[in-house]
Amino acid sequence: MVKNCDLYRNKTILAPMVRVGTLPMRLLAVRYGADLVYCEEIIDFKILKSNRVENTALGTVDFVLSDGTIIFRTLPEEKENLIFQIGTADAKRALKAAQKIQDLVSGVDVNMGCPKEFSIKGGMGAALLTQPEKIKEILTTLVDGLSIPVTCKIRVLPDFEDTLKLAKLIEGTGVSALGVHGRTKEERPRHTNRNDVIKKIADTLSIPVIANGGSKEIKVFEDIAVFKQATGCSSAMIARAAEWNPTIFRSEGKLPLLEVVKEYVKAAIEWDNNWVNTKYCVLQMMHDNMLDYQEGELTQASTSMEDISDIWGLKDYYLKVKDNLSRKHADEESREMVTIETKEDGGYRICMPLRFEKKDFSSKISPKLKLFEWTKSKNLSKPVYNTTERCEDRNFNSVLHLNNNEFTTPYWEKSKQLAEQASAAVATTVLEIMDGRLDDSSEQLEKCRVQWMGLNFDKSLMNLDDGNKDDSIKGENSDISMEVKRKCDGNIDENTKRLCTYQEAS
Repeated sequence: MVKNCDLYRNKTILAPMVRVGTLPMRLLAVRYGADLVYCEEIIDFKILKSNRVENTALGTVDFVLSDGTIIFRTLPEEKENLIFQIGTADAKRALKAAQKIQDLVSGVDVNMGCPKEFSIKGGMGAALLTQPEKIKEILTTLVDGLSIPVTCKIRVLPDFEDTLKLAKLIEGTGVSALGVHGRTKEERPRHTNRNDVIKKIADTLSIPVIANGGSKEIKVFEDIAVFKQATGCSSAMIARAAEWNPTIFRSEGKLPLLEVVKEYVKAAIEWDNNWVNTKYCVLQMMHDNMLDYQEGELTQASTSMEDISDIWGLKDYYLKVKDNLSRKHADEESREMVTIETKEDGGYRICMPLRFEKKDFSSKISPKLKLFEWTKSKNLSKPVYNTTERCEDRNFNSVLHLNNNEFTTPYWEKSKQLAEQASAAVATTVLEIMDGRLDDSSEQLEKCRVQWMGLNFDKSLMNLDDGNKDDSIKGENSDISMEVKRKCDGNIDENTKRLCTYQEAS
């Protein structure tokens, strides 16, 4: 069954454009009236190599490569408007990459029309146009494997019948819509867009066809309707006309260029956009008019985000936002450290940046269960969990009480169970209780253990030992302690090495 074709009907859309379709431009396009926005094409390999990071300072979700490069940044608020375009030449790889992001977007689009050399050499983009079986495999795999709509974007072939045959094959895969650029892969913007070919395709298919390639014809908002009529499509995808001035989507008419560029720079500041990308987008927006304005010449010579902000009269705003982000990042870093506080009643509150991951534990064994068994063997009162639900997002944080001591994490979890297991994991880590974890412990746990040992805290101060001997806790000579010390030898990341160095210095 085809998923949600209506998502693509009667829409005006920001086209996927390399280096342009980043978060600031997408947000502006929606603000000015775009119904859907496509991100720039992102290659499947990059998504698979990246780490998904919750950027709490910005409130975004970032996909970050090992060198720190952010390849995709999105806000939860843009999900209903956002389509993710993927570059791929392999069905299985495409599915794995798309599954990694599908909860953040409303649809996935496969690029089958990019004529750029890097794309074609990789067997992607327009290289797929002459490989119908591979197209069928990629799209069918994605349609069957994803919970959100799948589309693709093509260019026309030199022969109309070949183009129509390809369009019908694509429709048969179960995609929700088809984007068609009315030029061949050899043609460029100076060539006429084949609106008549797009119209014949739209008249033939039952799924929505999205017309693309009409930026030469679109100068004002009203021209979008004319382009739709010429192509027989209810939806139009705008590229260069939107790149030059995203207020093309405003039904009230376009705003002055310099005003729009300033709004773009402001958005780039707010969302911590890379200054190189910001500079590129500003110059693309000004394109032929670049040298007509002093701001254009100065932007050409800029070498930092501060430079760009100053040129556009936003330096004070930039410094304010930068200072605010720096403080948020500092707060976030402090949340990633193990802390000990002395309570008024003489007990201790220990907080560790540790999360409970079910995959790290054997079946039917958990930190809560092991901690309960340990307290029973020690003739101690059973653990008490004080769990709080946060109203705004219904997430949970738990504080575990054991005698006069408290164990917790800085995180808010999606369920009460996860929050309580996390606080129990803090206690089992502190008390060196074998809590059922699998041998291949997480990097997160190892960092917490090393940090904890570096604090040289005397656990006997917590008054949790009734004098009974128990093999599960043996202080510095325990199996856990020896394992942590062994891991300080060298096969760990730089952060952990620094913690080990700190421990030895202590």
